[in-house]
Amino acid sequence: MKTIIAIVFVVALAISCKTKPLTDDSHQQANAKVIKGDTVTISNEETEYEVIIIDPGFTSWLYSNALPRGFYSLEYLENKNQWYVQEWNRRVMQPQRYDPKLYEMTIDYDSNTRYGYEVNYLIYNYMVYFQNKYKQQLHGFVPAR
Repeated sequence: MKTIIAIVFVVALAISCKTKPLTDDSHQQANAKVIKGDTVTISNEETEYEVIIIDPGFTSWLYSNALPRGFYSLEYLENKNQWYVQEWNRRVMQPQRYDPKLYEMTIDYDSNTRYGYEVNYLIYNYMVYFQNKYKQQLHGFVPAR
């Protein structure tokens, strides 16, 4: 299974693609959403990608502020994520200008790869959460939710 991992210790979002063999236990959990404290895991076995976000407060924000799944089209989410990730990566490369504690690692998000709705929904909502929480503007208008 290819994995997109977004781990936020201070506030870093890292996404990488790797092959991960599924064991019987992990196969049963492959399509399940797992929430433990402030960890959100979304996996999509069909597209073989997984997103893991660890950031204090994101889980509660996701359930209390994010618009429901299906509100945005997949095309909209992919488009926004492409812009957000490009700006995020640009800021990572400029630690003298942007806080390196906020932008620690680049995000490997390929606009030609079809990650599926759940993965794009989660990345998009993390970007909205990040911009609102840390008063950042990655691209254009920053929605309050």
